[in-house]
Amino acid sequence: MDLSKSPIFSLMQRRLGWLTQRQSVLAHNIANADTPNYKPKDLSKQSFQRMLETPRTSISMAQTSGAHIAPRENKSAYRQEVVKDNYESALAGNAVVLEEQLMKVSETQGAHTLATNLYRKHVQMLKQAIGRDR
Repeated sequence: MDLSKSPIFSLMQRRLGWLTQRQSVLAHNIANADTPNYKPKDLSKQSFQRMLETPRTSISMAQTSGAHIAPRENKSAYRQEVVKDNYESALAGNAVVLEEQLMKVSETQGAHTLATNLYRKHVQMLKQAIGRDR
């Protein structure tokens, strides 16, 4: 049984992917807390309405000749944006506030825990429905 074709599991997988990518971006911000002129980044917020829309197929570049430069794979399907409302900045121009980043990490971790618990509960419900919950 392919659970990825189920709408609820598809939504949960996309949510978990977004949370994983956000955790990576926040970790990158924390790692660059002492880098001069570094501006913290974050992912754009997810819209539930956009999540319900069917994903559009995109046209990708192709290498038609060996002399062409091979297209790069886009590592992230989520758009990063530079945080614009920095209220604190170091003398070196760095705008990373560790407390703010750690609060975002904690928020992301809580959302990830919630999503994985929902995922697990739905799998248990399906197992119980088909009689394999023993």
